[in-house]
Amino acid sequence: MATKKTESAADNKPVECRLRKLYKEVVVPQLIKEFGYTNINEVPRLEKIVLNAGLGDVKDNSKSFQLAVEELKSISGQKPLVTNSKLSVANFKVRKGMAVGAKVTLRGERMYSFFDKLVSIALPRVRDFRGVNTNLDGRGNYTLGIREQLIFPEIIYDQVEKTRGFDVTFVTTAKTDAEGKALLKYLGMPFRA
Repeated sequence: MATKKTESAADNKPVECRLRKLYKEVVVPQLIKEFGYTNINEVPRLEKIVLNAGLGDVKDNSKSFQLAVEELKSISGQKPLVTNSKLSVANFKVRKGMAVGAKVTLRGERMYSFFDKLVSIALPRVRDFRGVNTNLDGRGNYTLGIREQLIFPEIIYDQVEKTRGFDVTFVTTAKTDAEGKALLKYLGMPFRA
């Protein structure tokens, strides 16, 4: 006998990420109060997060390259785009079109869940962690260098071939560094005092 579903369409709504809810309810009013925005659309927001890993050291070893790409995939929850070299450089034994890196662009719910995971789980696992650098790029965007992928809980330590680092860029709609820094600070980025 088949059972009837009693759920309505309203019950099937996807659950909103904790950080997005925090942004709407807490961060937006704080930014409006601090910077005096007159329109809600002027308030800076997180547009995207880009993870970029240079894998030039394993460009000749396809198995190691694939392992590094899989690690980036498990960290981000999204398949990375393999980047190829644009020029041939004889000193580095690189030919044009050779795979030399991988990148992932996160937006929406994945972006907010990655930011939450980075701030609340991964960064506190860094040894002797005292906060992150406060230098933004002049347009409200921030780039953070991760030295080793082992700080993320998805990485199984015994299966790691080599510790690798990658860059995490937070792209915001802020027009100045002060606005971008305030946005990231209110979202939970642990800046140094």
